[in-house]
Amino acid sequence: MASSKPDTAGIASGTTGKSPDFVISRVFDAPRDLVWRAFTDPDRLKKWWGPKGFTVISSKMDLRPGGIYHYGLEAPNGAEMWGKFIFREIVEKERMEFIISFSDKEGGTCRHPLHMQWPLEMLSSFTFEDEPGGKTRVTVRSAAWNASETERKTFDDGHGSMRMGWGGTMDQLAAYLANEQKRQRT
Repeated sequence: MASSKPDTAGIASGTTGKSPDFVISRVFDAPRDLVWRAFTDPDRLKKWWGPKGFTVISSKMDLRPGGIYHYGLEAPNGAEMWGKFIFREIVEKERMEFIISFSDKEGGTCRHPLHMQWPLEMLSSFTFEDEPGGKTRVTVRSAAWNASETERKTFDDGHGSMRMGWGGTMDQLAAYLANEQKRQRT
C-alpha cells in the first residue's frame, strides 16, 4: 500500500521551469470506495464539486484515458464558469492523472475568466489512500503545464487562493460523504 503522506516529488515531469507543485491533502471519514465514487460519478459530483457557494449546472464524464470530464459551475452572482479534465491515467480507487483547464460551454480550452495570466493547462492528479479506521486520504497535486514563465509565476503566486478554494471544496466533499453514509445506514 502506498504511503499515506503525499509524495514531495513533482508530477510535472513534462513542465519547464522549477516551480513547486501545489499540493493539498485531507483525510475523510469514509471508505475509499465511496470517496472514489464521489470523484468518478458525474451525478455525485453535482452534489459537492466546486468552491463553496457555487452550484454545479453541468457534469458529464467519460472516465477513461483520453476521456473528458466537462463541468459547469454557477457562482453566487449568477456568472457561469466552465472547466474540463482530460484523463491521462486512471488506476481504479487509487489514482487519476489529467490535464485540467478552464473551458467554454462547448468544452473548448480557454483562459481563466478572472486572470488572463493563469496557465491554460495544469497537470493534476488525485490519489486515494486507505487510512486507519476506514478513512481515506485524498491528495490533490497540480503543476502548471506547457506554461510560460509568467504563467508559472502566476500559478505559484496563486497557491494561497488555490488552498482556500480547495479547502472549501473538500469541506463540501466531507459534508457530502457524511450525508451519503448517513443515508446508506437508514
